[in-house]
Amino acid sequence: MLKKIKAILKKATRNSPSFDPAKFNDDVAMKTEWSPLKGGGSNFQTHKLVPVDYTRMEFKATWGAKIFSLIFFMAGLAVPVIFRINNSQVFGGIFGSGFLFIVLFGAIFMVAGGWMFYSFAKPVVFDKTKGMYWKDWKAPTRYLAEGDEDDSSRISNIYALQIIPELVRSDNKSYVSYELNLILRDGSRMNVVDHGNPVQMQEDAQKLSEFLGVPVWDVV
Repeated sequence: MLKKIKAILKKATRNSPSFDPAKFNDDVAMKTEWSPLKGGGSNFQTHKLVPVDYTRMEFKATWGAKIFSLIFFMAGLAVPVIFRINNSQVFGGIFGSGFLFIVLFGAIFMVAGGWMFYSFAKPVVFDKTKGMYWKDWKAPTRYLAEGDEDDSSRISNIYALQIIPELVRSDNKSYVSYELNLILRDGSRMNVVDHGNPVQMQEDAQKLSEFLGVPVWDVV
């Protein structure tokens, strides 16, 4: 098991400089960047592809991602209460500087947890009826010209799917996160999801590939 982890970490550190896109024998692949598109990531699975019907597929947040973000939120909510109960004489009234500091400290965790929950829960949709891909709470309201994409694109402009590993380092540990990106016809990219389960990422990419009728270019 340790050897497998080391092999994955070693492969992830190679990223784009040593990877030769010529293996795909495609001009668009040669124009595409092969380094991670989105910095950071997670060491666990945050999303899974879910078929809604035969015209629509969505990446939805896993329960693990939701619980992880809610733990941060609830911890931030609980910290002021616990400190207030256990240290009422130390911190004085609710307007005391010590207690206000604890409230601020807890608020940081609440904001972080709320932001993570919002990010994880944001819809990631492929809809053939609308002919659109988007990552937002609302579907695009206007027809997108080629090159006018941000977090949305015409499905007809999606050329391939890209899976890229990234070695994420912190002070205490290192782990590999895996990006699933869209490659558009001009070689530009859009990030779809980014998490730490390579097997599920590959399975979801294959299902999405069949749904969209485009290849998967897998660097993992």
